Amino acid sequence: MENLFERKRPDGNAVRWIKDLVSTQFDLPDSTVIAVAELRCHEPNCPPVETVITARYADGSRKDWRIAKSISEIVDTDINILESN
Repeated sequence: MENLFERKRPDGNAVRWIKDLVSTQFDLPDSTVIAVAELRCHEPNCPPVETVITARYADGSRKDWRIAKSISEIVDTDINILESN
């Protein structure tokens, strides 16, 4: 069984690359805060690993995108197909 308290940290370069790609893809202003998190799920009908990307805008609104891959598996086409709405 996997120890839930000994999680490995995602590659910082991969996280920065994803943030840069999302910022460019959606032409986000510099004031937008982008967060990238890798989540593990053990519930039925849930992908075992999912990357959640959140953009928090200066007006307080936010947008979430979910990719059913780990951070290290994401490629540019995964970001390119995300919807802006």
